[in-house]
Amino acid sequence: MKFLFIPLVALAACKQPSAEKTIVDVPITPLQGTWKLISAVKIIKADTAITYPEKGQEDEMIKVINGDHFAFFKHDLKKGGKPIFDSGAGTYSLTGDNYTENLQYCNYREWEGHSFNFKVSFKGDTLQQKGIEKIDSLKIDQEIVETYIRIKK
Repeated sequence: MKFLFIPLVALAACKQPSAEKTIVDVPITPLQGTWKLISAVKIIKADTAITYPEKGQEDEMIKVINGDHFAFFKHDLKKGGKPIFDSGAGTYSLTGDNYTENLQYCNYREWEGHSFNFKVSFKGDTLQQKGIEKIDSLKIDQEIVETYIRIKK
């Protein structure tokens, strides 16, 4: 009887996958992935300034984009001293090359709740996004051009 009991217990321990769990297929677009910022430019009226990499500052920024959300993180690479850390996240939409970020969370709270429209383009593993950041209450009205490379697994 013991010999029959052990296989029955082992068989009972094996479960079939639950029929309640469903996997939703999310379309993979070239935008989805993890991206490392390699350059950024800010244009205000006729003045152009390189904002990344910043002269004299060692830091790194990545952007993670999944099926419906994005997040960015920037931190300094120096050890010691006061750390530099910027972050933000929210939802996005992509229609053709029109990319809109809806910033829901940001360590600069006054930027939260704003949407920013960009044009995106891809060349191999390079993503470029260009668009206007405008927040009237902060007197921000600037064009930005950011270039990212895909981080491979």
